[in-house]
Amino acid sequence: MTTAPNNPMASVARAEIAAATAPRQDEVLTPEAIEFVAELERRFGPRRRELLQARAERQQRLDQGELPDFLSETREIREGDWTIEPVPAGLQDRRVEITGPTDRKMVINALNSGAKMFMADFEDANSPTWANMVEGQANLVDAIERTIELETPEKTYRLDDETATLLVRPRGWHLPERHFLVDGEPVNGSLFDFGLYVFHNGKRLLERGAGPWLYLPKLESHLEARLWNDVFTHTEDVLGLERGSIRATVLIETVLAAFEMDEILWELREHMAGLNAGRWDYMFSVIKKFRDRPEFVLPDRNSVTMTAPFMRAYTELLVKSCHRRGAHAMGGMAAFIPSRKDAELNEKAITKVREDKQRESGDGFDGTWVAHPDLVSVALAEFDRANQLDRQRPEVEVGAAELLDVASTPGEVTEEGLRNDVSVGIQYLSSWLRGTGAAGINNLMEDAATAEIARSQVWQWIRHGRFERDRVHDVIREELANLRETFGDEIYDKSRADDARDVFEQVALGDEFVEFLTLPAYDYLEGDDGR
Repeated sequence: MTTAPNNPMASVARAEIAAATAPRQDEVLTPEAIEFVAELERRFGPRRRELLQARAERQQRLDQGELPDFLSETREIREGDWTIEPVPAGLQDRRVEITGPTDRKMVINALNSGAKMFMADFEDANSPTWANMVEGQANLVDAIERTIELETPEKTYRLDDETATLLVRPRGWHLPERHFLVDGEPVNGSLFDFGLYVFHNGKRLLERGAGPWLYLPKLESHLEARLWNDVFTHTEDVLGLERGSIRATVLIETVLAAFEMDEILWELREHMAGLNAGRWDYMFSVIKKFRDRPEFVLPDRNSVTMTAPFMRAYTELLVKSCHRRGAHAMGGMAAFIPSRKDAELNEKAITKVREDKQRESGDGFDGTWVAHPDLVSVALAEFDRANQLDRQRPEVEVGAAELLDVASTPGEVTEEGLRNDVSVGIQYLSSWLRGTGAAGINNLMEDAATAEIARSQVWQWIRHGRFERDRVHDVIREELANLRETFGDEIYDKSRADDARDVFEQVALGDEFVEFLTLPAYDYLEGDDGR
């Protein structure tokens, strides 16, 4: 049976599309593609669910006082003399990578930005409406075919002769795609995003001298990396791709993964490209995992820099671990959005960006991330060669104590920090609920990761008596009034600020910590009729 246009419950075999038809859906969700994704879910879904259960059990042990440490059972891997399979030529120069969602304008502008790589993001920079997920896949096919264009009243957008190399980030293991049902249950978002992308583009990319190259988010253990490796091997076998064609860079953006970097590199050694220091989610993970421990209370998020001892420890260990194994070490995000109206603001912010990238390059990172095309040249100037794999960093000695030294973080918990978290959290959720997952707020590019820091800090501060819950309610009301005054009644009334407030209060003020804000927010998405 084929997928029929305008049929909200069309099916192939035992897979169902539980949504109104999105633009170009028939091109993306062909019968063959649907069955491929359904088979991924049937084959690997049970293990994924077991690993999520293992996460919950680990959290219970942390809540009871356990602290993470390097694994005794994998000591031989850490101490062994081995390297990953050589990184393909097209992935050797990663000095500056730009990131952003998969909407058509962003894809064109990012590929034209002058960056070496563009990470097209189905995860934290994306709002997972059905239209966004389907059209994003179609946009990537068009980009690979070099047929992608966009006509607007102001401008025609098309690709330059030279473009960035494409990388793709699927959603994390924890996220569902509720609009695609396999045997009556939602498919995993990771398998949906990955499966469609590689099914349509794996051979296309290899024929063009590139490959299906990915970023993997939110991993918490080497066993989760092992699952990805098995998914890759199966996919290569089914699609007739040479073993090792699929390459992945893993984001070390959870504190538990920081204790298993060698093991993650080992599990994915046939398919590995490198590790990335995912700084914002890493801060969120520290709060989330140790939420009941007062010594892990963080100060205002804007005062927690990469020079904080616990942040510096994990980034230095990341460089050492990667280079010892022949893998690339990728630095963190520069989230600043230059202003065309405030030259003084630009000068101060770009100075901070330059200092951040100088530090990363000096530490041996092979490349870094930016969120805006205007920062590509600033970052590129600090990385003067394709990679620094020869920087082995033997002098770096990082143990569990250094990775967990959150108490030494300088800074204070302030009323200003609370207000910033509340305002940014609600503004970002407002954008996300309207279908935009990367939002410029106060000259910073905010995504789900930074919103997670904002709401989790509020929860943590209430938990440990830094603010009373009633006081936070007052601040929420006051900041909503400030937003109405700033943007005016008409824009405010269309912004879904009230829904954003409802979600924020669920994830910031609830008695129990909600694991990811995107899970309850998923039920509120605008124009998303899969419920």
